[in-house]
Amino acid sequence: MTAPRHAAVLLAAGGSRRLGLPKQLLLIDGVPLVRRAALAALATAPAQAVVVVGADGDAVYAAVADLAIARVECDRWEEGISASIRAGLQALVGDIDAALFLVCDQPALDASHLRKLVECWRATSQRAAASAYGGVLGVPAILPCGWFDELRALTGDRGARDLLRSRPEEAVAVPAPALAHDVDLPGDLDRQRKAGLIHD
Repeated sequence: MTAPRHAAVLLAAGGSRRLGLPKQLLLIDGVPLVRRAALAALATAPAQAVVVVGADGDAVYAAVADLAIARVECDRWEEGISASIRAGLQALVGDIDAALFLVCDQPALDASHLRKLVECWRATSQRAAASAYGGVLGVPAILPCGWFDELRALTGDRGARDLLRSRPEEAVAVPAPALAHDVDLPGDLDRQRKAGLIHD
């Protein structure tokens, strides 16, 4: 029996309006956040990997251009994360059983957690597997292809978290409390710098 195949979809199109600079290119130990996320995603051995870019697209993709991850343009990135999700799904080709969605503003993200998500998805009859932190289920999350139509129907700044909230009984929670600490506001950035996670 053939093992189920997943794709990796790295959502990196946002304009980081509240932060004031591209969060995708912030450095941890000299490595841009978008590259760290891409490397972690590729460590799950996806059948296909794409990075969705929009704002600062050339600079963001340059940080991962040497990796086995395809560039996908999201011309409507200002609409919100739903547009990036649609662009990523549209780029997937072949027989894909699920998509692993991740973002690049979670400094604590690592390959081990992503592999655990994939393992849980494979072991639970194709249910979703999502990261649990801060009292919610969110990304990174691996969502089965049966959810793709609902993902495509999302609008505005609504993403996988909203869909997971509406279908919690169909998702396995994989604890990852450190992922609650993301980079979104200038204060978040300062805290990450003081913690030594981000280096200029």
